[in-house]
Amino acid sequence: MTFILASNNIEKLAELRDILSESGLSVISQGEAGVTLDVEETGGTFFENAYLKAEAAMKATGLPAIADDSGLIVPALSGVLGVRSKRYGGEGLDDAGRNALLLKSLSSEEHRAAEFVSSIVCVFPNGDVISAEGACNGSILYEPRGHGGFGYDPVFFVTGMEKSIAELSPREKNQVSHRGKALRSFEPKLREYLMKAGKTTC
Repeated sequence: MTFILASNNIEKLAELRDILSESGLSVISQGEAGVTLDVEETGGTFFENAYLKAEAAMKATGLPAIADDSGLIVPALSGVLGVRSKRYGGEGLDDAGRNALLLKSLSSEEHRAAEFVSSIVCVFPNGDVISAEGACNGSILYEPRGHGGFGYDPVFFVTGMEKSIAELSPREKNQVSHRGKALRSFEPKLREYLMKAGKTTC
């Protein structure tokens, strides 16, 4: 069985494909399926936004679709980020600009605890839905560190790793990241579903 990865984010697609492929799943991007989608993320939760993206890709291709919605939660900023993380500061900002704005907003803040959260949702053509969530705890650094990853990775210090996410190797990141944890929780649920439905993953 082939699954569509519902995302236009090249870096996110690489992470999703890397982890899911290790489980033996056949996955292609919506671009590889000849589909271009730009889904408006109007949900109030990570699950709702992931569902909207997966449902749109499923309807466009007729294949089961997997989507991720994730974001950064910083309690000191009282809900400013969350599901709006990638729109923080307005549409005109790139990753570096959003990181700079985040650091400026926390410049006088001692309490810099943060959490990355990811929601993975798979929508099947028959309407069935499988989902899982993962979280990565840490704190916001005072300046960017590392050159890997994307988004807020350079300013997110991972608890227990003594590194920013951007300083981790891809393998290390997949082990500790919110998306990696969500996918590892999602994978057995998907396998159980496929077994009960009498389907295979290839």
